[in-house]
Formats: sequence, C-alpha cells, structure tokens
Amino acid sequence: MDYSDTDLKRDDGDGASAPETIAGTAATPRDGDASCHAGKAEMRAAAAKAGKSEILDRYARDYPAGPHDQPQSMCPAFGSLRVGLRMRRTATVLSGSACCVYGLTFTSHFYGARRTVGYVPFNSETLVTGKLFEDIREAVHQLADPALYDAIVVTNLCVPTASGVPLRLLPKAIDGVRIIGIDVPGFGVPTHAEAKDILAGAMLAYARGEAEAGPVAAPRQPLSDRPSVALLGEMFPADPMVIGRLLEPLGLAAGPVVPTREWRELYAALDCSVVAAIHPFYTASIREFETAGRPVVGSAPVGVDGTAEWLARIGEAAAVPAERIAATQNAILPAIRGALAGSPVKGRITLSGYEGSELLVARLLVESGADVRYVGTACPKTPWSAADREWLEAKGVRVKFRASLEDDLAAFEEFSPDLAIGTTPVVQKAKQSGTPALYFTNLISSRPLMGPAGAGSLAEVINGAIASKSRFDTMKAFFEGVGEGHAAGIWEDVPQKPRPAKIRADLQINGKKTATYDAGMGDV
Repeated sequence: MDYSDTDLKRDDGDGASAPETIAGTAATPRDGDASCHAGKAEMRAAAAKAGKSEILDRYARDYPAGPHDQPQSMCPAFGSLRVGLRMRRTATVLSGSACCVYGLTFTSHFYGARRTVGYVPFNSETLVTGKLFEDIREAVHQLADPALYDAIVVTNLCVPTASGVPLRLLPKAIDGVRIIGIDVPGFGVPTHAEAKDILAGAMLAYARGEAEAGPVAAPRQPLSDRPSVALLGEMFPADPMVIGRLLEPLGLAAGPVVPTREWRELYAALDCSVVAAIHPFYTASIREFETAGRPVVGSAPVGVDGTAEWLARIGEAAAVPAERIAATQNAILPAIRGALAGSPVKGRITLSGYEGSELLVARLLVESGADVRYVGTACPKTPWSAADREWLEAKGVRVKFRASLEDDLAAFEEFSPDLAIGTTPVVQKAKQSGTPALYFTNLISSRPLMGPAGAGSLAEVINGAIASKSRFDTMKAFFEGVGEGHAAGIWEDVPQKPRPAKIRADLQINGKKTATYDAGMGDV
C-alpha cells in the first residue's frame, strides 16, 4: 500500500466534538409514533416497499437469525454508535425517533462517551415529503469541516429505514470529509455486536477504495518492518499488546485493532498479511479483507490448546516456516501452562452473553479446570467460530448460537451450576435462586484473555464468586417470601385491601349454646 506524507491534522487526542445543534425541522412530541409502535414484520415490509430490500437481504445473509427472531439485548444501533464515538476526528449523527435517540445517547454517555451525538429530528410531514433527507444533507454540509473531522457517520434508526430515507444519496465526501451513511434498524440487525461490524465494514470498504485509487495517509504510529496481523473485534486494551509479544518470535507484528480508533488506521489494517478474527461475527469486515486478498484466521490465543492452534494457523497463513512455529510454541506454552496450574478454577459453570467472546472465555475456563456445561452467545455461528465450537463440544460443553434468554435460563435450571455467568436477567434469576452469578459484560469480558496474561485473569473473580454461596443462602433465607406471590409488587388490577376473614362462633351461656353467628376477625 502506498502512503502519502500527509501531516497529521490538528487533534486534541480525544477527537473533536460535534456542535450541540444540528440543522433540522423541529420535532413534535409524537414523531414517528405510528411507525415506532408497528411490529417488526410491518416495519420490514414498509422498508422493502421503500427500496431497502437489498440492504435488509444483505443483513439477513450476514447476520442470520436463529429459531427466534432476535436475542434479547440492547438496541443494536448502540454498537455502531459506540464505534463512531470512540474514533478520533469522527462526528456521529443519528436520524430516528426522539425516544430512541435519547436512549442511545444516554447509554453511550453512561459507557464513557465524551462527545456530542448529532441528531436530525423529523415529523410526519418531513418524513413523508422527503424533507428529512434534505435536513440530513444540510446537517452534514454544516458539519463537514476538514480541520475538525476525517469522517461523519450518519445512522438511520428504525423509522427512517422503514421509510426509505436514502443515505446512499448523500455526498461521498465534502471538502475532504468522508460521509458514511448506514442503516441500523432494530428489525434488521439482531445484536449491537453485529452493528459494530456494519460500521467497521462500511469504513473498510471506503478506505479500500481510497487505497486502490492512490497513496493514502500513513498511520499515526510508525509502521513495523515485519508483516502485520490485523486484529478483528474489540478486546481488553492489554490483549493486543500480549498478542504482539506472541507474534514477535514468528517474525510478525500486531497490526491495528478493527474497529479502529482513527480513520488512517484502516489503511494499515488493510495492509496486513493476515487477519485474526478474534470476534468471528464481523462478516462485512471479513468480506472487505478477503476482497483485498487477505487470509482470515478464526479463534484466538487463549489457554494452552487455543494458543498452540492459533500460532500454528497464523504462522501457516503468513508463510512462516514450520520449525519457527514449533520453536515459538515451545517458548510460549510453558508459561501459559504454569499460569493455568497456578490459578485453578473449581466449580460447575453456565456462561452466556452477547459480546461475541463467550466461546473464548469458555475455553479459558475449561483449561483452568472449571466444569463448564453450557455456553450461549447471542451472536451467530460462522466459519470462523468453528474451531472454538468443535473444541468445546469435544470437551462436553453444549454450545448455543443465537441463544435467547429462555435458552440461557433453561440451561441454568438444567445444570444447577455453582456459578452463572450471563446477562442481567440471567444474573437476576440466579441470585434470586441463591446461586452466585456474574455479569458477563462488566466483570468477565473486561479482563485480559490472551496468552499468559489471560491464563490467570479469571480465577480470582470466579473463585471468589463461587465461594460466596453461603452468603446467598443466608440472604435467601432472610428474605424468603419477599417479592413473591402477593408481595411481588406486580398486579394486573388495582390492589384491594383483603376483606377480614369470617369465622363462625357459638355463643354459650352457662355452658349452653344459645346462638350462632358469623363475625369478622375484627369483631372477635
């Protein structure tokens, strides 16, 4: 790939903020009400009539649904919103119902976003007449300042997608600022994890076209003289550095992590020798890498078996001699084996989540000694998850792709684990039953998993949680009956004060029965 000598544009290190006010027609309180309240089938049919069939069909191929229509997780658009907000010199604009935009911006700032989210509001008139598209186009023209931004991401939520708002007709660039328009409807994208891929894939496609057209900007960090391995999927910040150290003996270097933190990193990612699909559901991104002629390897260096297999497959894909691969394995694996032996995990575990790393965590727990019975992931089965699935199933672990909440709860009931790792409702169910539980996203996926660093990272939190069983037994006994039955706090009708119970009493005088009457408890 040819890199130009373009200087880095001014940047404060955290990315510039979008203006607080985005051009658009004032919204009314009931914007999009009818469409918002329509079912998924109705919205999908409306989107097809409005010319969105092609994109919805592509999403259906890239992100196939399971036996149910959609796993229970947050709004999928949060995934693509998060990717855009974490990139330097990137503005983010949403087009959707006000309630949806409020929820997405609240969640993004809850998770640490420090940028304004642009919003182009609409009402029934601007939606039907096409004025909404004109408002969006005006907004991106106002935002497109090359001194502040490399790219502007515009996202259609459910109602604009169902109404056919044509983001493809936006300019491809304005004064050098790239315009990326994507549709992320809840009725067409199953999970927020896959929405990350929608934006990452769109950006890779744009960057690939730029690279094919001529020289592009060099990445912020100096380029390595060794062939690089691009890392696909968000991960704990230390993991890319650990992977880099694992690759060094092979004569390889860790490339950028996709989704990237800056536009120019996309070029370096495409310039790799091999792609490591750490998260195997990035179908659109993988398509762009394969179009660029880059081989893709699934799984990740977790545990002894996982690291050995991953090093071998990465080395083969990068044409590393077999002797060098074997020497690298012999140098690295003893440290991982020692870390696992020094931090054993004992106990029966069920595991579920919607981040995409569930199978990797399960592999690490099994090699740590845990009795893992079930792994459920909201993400789909792909060719790049096959190695992890086969390994887990060979160890007797039940693997469920596109797992629903009902699947996860059924596994909890069936296997009666010592610890349940899962989403919020799974954790709630487990704790109500007196079983220790951990939230996957905040307490498990936020830890290092790769190489020697990952081998002992889970033991402390897992063993600590399992050891808390006696406290759960004490709490369950203390609160027995609270929040259950008539005390659950959930009524279909207005609660009524119970009527006093009636008792039948005999009135006796001098031992002789003189009368019988019914009395309320308060009369006795």
